[in-house]
Amino acid sequence: MESKSRIDILSLILFVAIAALGVASVYSATYELGAESILEGRSGKQLMWFGVSAAIGVIIFLLNANFFEFFSMYFYVALMLLLVVVLGIGSDINGARSWIKIGSISIQPSEFAKYGTAFAVSTLLSSIDFSWNKGKDLIKIAAVILLPMGLIILQGDTGSALVFLSFFLVFYREGLTPAIIVIGLVAVIIFVLTLMFTSMYFSGGVVVLFLIFYAFTYSNKKLLIPSLRILGIVVLFSLSVQFLFDNVLQKHQQKRIQVTLNLIEDNQGAGYNVNQSKIAIGSGGASGKGFLNGSHTKGNFIPEQETDFIFCTIGEEGGWVYSTLTIGLFMAFILRLYHLGNRAKKKFKRIFICSLASIIFFHVIVNVGMTIGLMPVIGIPLPLISYGGSSVLAFCIFILTALKMDASRDGDLVSTYA
Repeated sequence: MESKSRIDILSLILFVAIAALGVASVYSATYELGAESILEGRSGKQLMWFGVSAAIGVIIFLLNANFFEFFSMYFYVALMLLLVVVLGIGSDINGARSWIKIGSISIQPSEFAKYGTAFAVSTLLSSIDFSWNKGKDLIKIAAVILLPMGLIILQGDTGSALVFLSFFLVFYREGLTPAIIVIGLVAVIIFVLTLMFTSMYFSGGVVVLFLIFYAFTYSNKKLLIPSLRILGIVVLFSLSVQFLFDNVLQKHQQKRIQVTLNLIEDNQGAGYNVNQSKIAIGSGGASGKGFLNGSHTKGNFIPEQETDFIFCTIGEEGGWVYSTLTIGLFMAFILRLYHLGNRAKKKFKRIFICSLASIIFFHVIVNVGMTIGLMPVIGIPLPLISYGGSSVLAFCIFILTALKMDASRDGDLVSTYA
């Protein structure tokens, strides 16, 4: 018999607080004088999706705690098939074939794919015989991540595909060598520096640094071959950057990266949203202009303000105080989720809850970074705050499943392979 479920109250309070802030922000971003109340319009729809999520949450808490672990791979396969279906019958919105229309409702399966992938990752990593030193295990875990990423990229939604990289934080937590993370960061640095200085100048600089290094270490012959290999890999990657940039990324994505790196100035084109967002946030000052009083917000200067750029509404109307409070709420929620994951007795639950925390962390860092010009605009929402039924429903189901797993932890046996 399953033990009594006890939901984590602090997590629930933080969850509800962020959701309430989201509804208020959507209402403010879409408000016009003489318009409908908060229960109507887009804020009303946002409330409706939270209501649907609450109803699903009741069902989730009525299920046996082992239900999710037993059906985890079925969830993953079903959602991957849904991503394939989108490629065939999906509708194009904002240049991406990512939506399935059912009457007046549009569903974005890529938002739910994160949920399914978290199940698959949790299943694989919690297997008693899984090891980072086994080639077949590495291939399995790579396939689980790369499959949804590839299908979403084919839909034309590179931003949503990049979210799956957040699983590497979980991999690191579960024993993956830090060298992989370091290599990834070095690759990003090489990519940026190559775009800033061209591959010829960057490669030339790396060769010069190698010669200086060799001048001081030439007596140690064992370093020569490994150093030459690293030099060759770095130079080849740098030479491939421009090709990847020109042929893999779409034109608007190229311009957004160039604007972020200050390689071009395009305040009326690719950089328009970010420029207007920074103006709006900056005009909010310390305490903001007040709820519903954002002149930039009400002037509709920022496209997609209720979705990808919702944070600039908070910054303009709430100023530094509410912007900091919003980020603080997210950080507290993320840290609490990591705490829930770490206290889980079963490895499967720990990995699932930590996957949720990592995904929310990635979304917050990138979304807020976009609005203040520190990150390229890749079009991912601020969890529970940005307007959008698919995003709200997917995150709510993800969060409520994690809370259910934590609530039923007392009925678990301690994992012998955690």
